[in-house]
Amino acid sequence: MEKRVGVVGIVVEALESAEDVNQILHDYSYIIVGRMGIPYRDRGISVISIIVDGTSDEIGAMTGKLGKVKNVSVKSAMTKI
Repeated sequence: MEKRVGVVGIVVEALESAEDVNQILHDYSYIIVGRMGIPYRDRGISVISIIVDGTSDEIGAMTGKLGKVKNVSVKSAMTKI
């Protein structure tokens, strides 16, 4: 399967969910090119952006697991080729 490059945006609305998010990102570290996390203390959330390079299945599996974590929202955008 062909690899794609993309960006994954993650919003963590509760600090207690951060450990699960970090574990999933660690499990998929082989497709992560870069990561930037910003704690938005005034709003009590954290925003994480991830640059990925992997197959659609790998990226979909990671975002699917992240989306199942309580108080976490995930969106992604991938190259078409």
